[in-house]
Amino acid sequence: MAEASRKSKISAARRLALKTKLLKTATVMLEDEKEQKKLKRETTLRERVPPLQLSGLSLQDLQALCKELHQKIDVVDEERYDSEVKVAKNNKEIENLSQKVFDLKGKMKRPALKRVKISADAMLGALLGSKVKESVDFKANLKTVKKEEEKKEEVTDWRKNVEAMSGMEGRKKLFDAGQ
Repeated sequence: MAEASRKSKISAARRLALKTKLLKTATVMLEDEKEQKKLKRETTLRERVPPLQLSGLSLQDLQALCKELHQKIDVVDEERYDSEVKVAKNNKEIENLSQKVFDLKGKMKRPALKRVKISADAMLGALLGSKVKESVDFKANLKTVKKEEEKKEEVTDWRKNVEAMSGMEGRKKLFDAGQ
């Protein structure tokens, strides 16, 4: 929506003309690049492989030339094979290293922790270093709370209590006390 509301500074016809010019120059550049590669290939082939002169050679000379060409082909094939093996080995190593990087980024393995019994003094010594030399008494810093004494019922003669609770009035007192 932001692009639709914003007006372009270049008209559509001008934009189309620029695109066509860019495409034409790109095709011309590609053709030039292909020509340059072709010329470079031909010059390197001329340098490495001299043109064959087969006219006027005897059968033995032709056979010797063929053997020489086969030996050169074998040397080139060995070099090609060696380079392919090196490339394959490097690709495998790159793949292994990238897999290791992915594994390291993806997940962290937590080691299995062992339960260690340690005193409070030793733990403070490990955490704070040599700062804490004397043992710390944790119980001394605790707040003391005074317990309220529970209300004790006065011990009275149980016979008086039974007489007071006897009859309907006593049951009513128990019922009222329960609520």
